Amino acid sequence: MDQASINALRALDVTPRGHFINGAFCASETGAQHQVLSPIDGLPLAQIAEGSPTDVDTAVRAARVAFEDGRWSRMAPAARKKVLLKLGDLIEAHALEIAVLGVRDNGTEINMAYKAEALSAAATFRYYAEVIDKVYGQIAPTSHDVLGLVHHAPVGVVGAIVPWNFPLMIGSWKIAPALAAGNSVVLKPAESASLSLLKIAELAAEAGVPDGVFNVVTGRGAVVGEALALSMDVDIMVFTGSGATGRRLLEYSARSNLKRCYLELGGKSPNIIFADAPDLAEAAKISAAGIFRNSGQVCVAGSRLLVQHEIFEDFVAEITLHAESFRVGDPLELNSQIGAVHSLPELEANLDFVTQAEAEGAERRTGGTRILTETGGYYMAPTVMTGVKQSDNLFQNEVFGPVLAVTPFKDEDEAIRLANATEYGLAAGVWTANLSRAHRMVAGIRAGVVHVNTYGGADLTVPLGGVGQSGNGHDKSLHALDKYFDLKTAWIKI
Repeated sequence: MDQASINALRALDVTPRGHFINGAFCASETGAQHQVLSPIDGLPLAQIAEGSPTDVDTAVRAARVAFEDGRWSRMAPAARKKVLLKLGDLIEAHALEIAVLGVRDNGTEINMAYKAEALSAAATFRYYAEVIDKVYGQIAPTSHDVLGLVHHAPVGVVGAIVPWNFPLMIGSWKIAPALAAGNSVVLKPAESASLSLLKIAELAAEAGVPDGVFNVVTGRGAVVGEALALSMDVDIMVFTGSGATGRRLLEYSARSNLKRCYLELGGKSPNIIFADAPDLAEAAKISAAGIFRNSGQVCVAGSRLLVQHEIFEDFVAEITLHAESFRVGDPLELNSQIGAVHSLPELEANLDFVTQAEAEGAERRTGGTRILTETGGYYMAPTVMTGVKQSDNLFQNEVFGPVLAVTPFKDEDEAIRLANATEYGLAAGVWTANLSRAHRMVAGIRAGVVHVNTYGGADLTVPLGGVGQSGNGHDKSLHALDKYFDLKTAWIKI
């Protein structure tokens, strides 16, 4: 990856050819299009197809036909494996192109996008390809004259809705295991970040995924997402995004066919620094990256920093220096460490959080402003706020931006109480040299992932899922397959 190659890809026309349905690109039934602005400069980037309920019905029907005729669902697992391995290879071969496409769409810094989006997606497809011919059913311990078998059966048609912050990484977490298990998929990307997933659909067809098995319908959540979730022919919905949308999906499930909904929702993750942390300088460095990379637009971002009172001022000073040292800029420049906020409304919402926090008595140590306005893009200075109380909006609610809320604590009991004092439970971090304390904190914190003496980096071998209002179900690891299989019992008289 070099700057010249990135610049060449920056100049390419990226307007897609419409939805991807039944193995081909097609225009929306209405002919309508949606303009996408690039967060890099605020200028029009592409026109994508503005999906309609009819488009969704067409995609779901194609997915259902493909599932029922068995072109994929009854293909031998070893054969599906070969196709998905080829898809992983194709994604890796096109990794830089895909990464640049995504950065132009959503503003993630290219160094992160190349690894966390393109290469991560390639690895995810390979992981589930390798797994799927190693998943066995079971023989039940029944009486001698009965054979009880437990089969894993694909569920059917999977509806997937993925967000704009890491569309390809999160999309692959859902698409890869769903396809590996033999299901058909209808995917709705975020309307502001669809380009890389449309490219993946094209590569999937090239790899040999049969027509109708993987479909992408672009457009607005209030239209395309609603139609997908209300469809009587979608068997499960998988979703990553906001709690408000997650609630609507559950409502649509109740109004339609009671489809199962697996939801990875918001987070307000605590990152807890004890005075006995093995390396406070390292803790500050990693903690700063854990909130500020990708402009804080990370589901598991350590957005609440809880610092033991005896090291509070020194640690805040250290993390403030890190915040001020990051190079914020054009995300397609290799020397930029932090890219753009995804959209102008997101940027304005971030700034409003800072304003309200100050009104509630918090102190701004650094940042809190829009920067690089001359570019026309959406950039925000990394922000550190101290004096944030448990009752404050900034403590309780997800910003999804580069804003760190810092709160002191006295001891383990208070740290656990503060960590658990929100409705969320997605991730957490603990920094301590005391092994017993680390285990007590892991046990006491309500979260799907608890990092100890690090923050972030958990790979595909472990699950990601939330508790509380951070959702249900799990992405990643072997456990992700559970969503995409039904258990079927065969009770056979011998």
